[in-house]
Amino acid sequence: MLVKKLIDQGYLSKEEYILLLEQYTQEDKEQLRKRALELKEKYYGKKVYTRGLIEFTNYCKNNCFYCGIQGKNKNVERYRLSMDEILECCQIGWNLGFRTFVLQGGEDPYFTDERIVEIVKAIKGTYENCAITLSIGEKSYEAYKKFREAGADRYLLRHESANEDHYKKLHPEEMTLQNRKECLYQLKELGFETGAGFMVGSPYQTNECLADDLIFLKELQPHMVGIGPFIPHHDTIFAQQEKGSLDKTLLLISVLRIILPKINLPATTALGTLDAKGREKGIQAGANVVMPNLSPTSVRKKYELYDNKICTGDEAAECRGCLQRRIESIGCEMVSERGDSAVLRE
Repeated sequence: MLVKKLIDQGYLSKEEYILLLEQYTQEDKEQLRKRALELKEKYYGKKVYTRGLIEFTNYCKNNCFYCGIQGKNKNVERYRLSMDEILECCQIGWNLGFRTFVLQGGEDPYFTDERIVEIVKAIKGTYENCAITLSIGEKSYEAYKKFREAGADRYLLRHESANEDHYKKLHPEEMTLQNRKECLYQLKELGFETGAGFMVGSPYQTNECLADDLIFLKELQPHMVGIGPFIPHHDTIFAQQEKGSLDKTLLLISVLRIILPKINLPATTALGTLDAKGREKGIQAGANVVMPNLSPTSVRKKYELYDNKICTGDEAAECRGCLQRRIESIGCEMVSERGDSAVLRE
């Protein structure tokens, strides 16, 4: 009954989400998966968009409890890519057919607003028709405005948990859910294609937490949502915690496609780390984006948010070729397009 209600109206109440997450069967999951695929194909066909990921710094001033590059982790070999190195990654990516570049890093004070603006302008000046996504954390409204005016198109800021108590169990006290949410609304106001998201199976997460996430995302109406299973990192306080569930992550990908049918929804690297065919399964559950790594192989192992991350030794062309074959094997097509969200077509 709940599955039919979700498919028919596109949302549930908090209590209904909790019940669905507690009691779903494999038959329920399959019904939701089929509906999610219908919606994905309605808005995106068989296309899978690519994002060229450039992890340009692993310095971070924050100490999120789950993150391998948290500022106080003394075992991390820190690095920063220079402007020339970032542009070289873009050149390699452009030649491989990437039309979106994702600049992702820790919250690194070295990369001031001015430096980020300079990098964005340099990339846009070289590749006029590309899209730039920034994923560099919580900034001021003024900073976001500068990035937008410089030419940044998208911003990814996972909210991690929309449940206040749960958020506090994952982050130090100076980080607040209220500020994270404010940042997301500011990004939307400034005209960014805005992305939020969360981990599935993070420590202390309950089905009530996940229901809060789904309700918040429906309210936020983002352009993209990134979710993946929680995978522990050996240098964090959560080192001994269990990994998130592949099954539940795939269910939630389908649910997200149903409640937000036009969003861009990645099949994340964490999915591929948890299961050899995780990214393919993510696409078959309703995802339509993959994010091959363009970072130099010399730094990839140093950007370790969680243990056993895949593709750390592959050159960019290997990553792209491997993913293309995987995507074609499930009847989809990896395309060289900017891949703007269907939300923008409204």
